[in-house]
Amino acid sequence: MSFRRAERVGSLIQKELSDLLVTKIKDPRLVLVTIARVSVTDDLRSARIYFSVVEGQERRQRALAGFESAAGYLKRQLSHRLALRHVPELKFVYDKSFDQAVAVDRIFKTIHHETRSTVSKLPQT
Repeated sequence: MSFRRAERVGSLIQKELSDLLVTKIKDPRLVLVTIARVSVTDDLRSARIYFSVVEGQERRQRALAGFESAAGYLKRQLSHRLALRHVPELKFVYDKSFDQAVAVDRIFKTIHHETRSTVSKLPQT
């Protein structure tokens, strides 16, 4: 039962953090940052916030620094928005799955391009 509650709380935290990023946060390091998912422990004491950004390693580091700087503010805002006795500790983590998806997409495009080149070079029968 607590597992389902942790999922619900994670979904609420994701929704509220996404809204806060768009409406309240003015830090330029957090512009165009996406909250990909939130994982909350079963005891609701800790939450891992997975985020994604485009534009490479430097941008990731700046976004992480922005989140670390805003963590206290974000936790306070969540305490006002969510009906929880205790707001989980927030740990921000870069979500690598988007980078992996881009890499796989590039591989498929390369394979597709090579296949088309090979097929066009075959003699017509």
